[in-house]
Amino acid sequence: MLDHLSIQVEDFTAASAFYDTVLASLGSRRLLDFGEVIGYGDDLPRFWIGTASDRQPNRPCHIAFTAPDRAGVHAFFDAAVALGADVLHEPRSWPEYHPGYYGAFVRDPDGNNVEAVFHDFP
Repeated sequence: MLDHLSIQVEDFTAASAFYDTVLASLGSRRLLDFGEVIGYGDDLPRFWIGTASDRQPNRPCHIAFTAPDRAGVHAFFDAAVALGADVLHEPRSWPEYHPGYYGAFVRDPDGNNVEAVFHDFP
């Protein structure tokens, strides 16, 4: 079980604007802000961004955020696209993952594969 996740970003201003917007579409917000480190969540900070602290290459990762429903997946996708995010996959069902898997994938300003997913279980 994941407690929290933190990623380093190259352009803190671009990344914070991106995550402020797309996470708000899923019901999350900035809970803690330490200048160059921000914690997002709805009750506790579960996702963090911080300015890159070393010169290691930023290797893209995959981050999936839970959406409350299919409309939430679309709200996330629309918010990301409005910010100019590269579209990896528009919102759709992914039956190869499991029946009821509904997600959309975009790239954040650092090239990470960011997804909103709704698990529509009967």
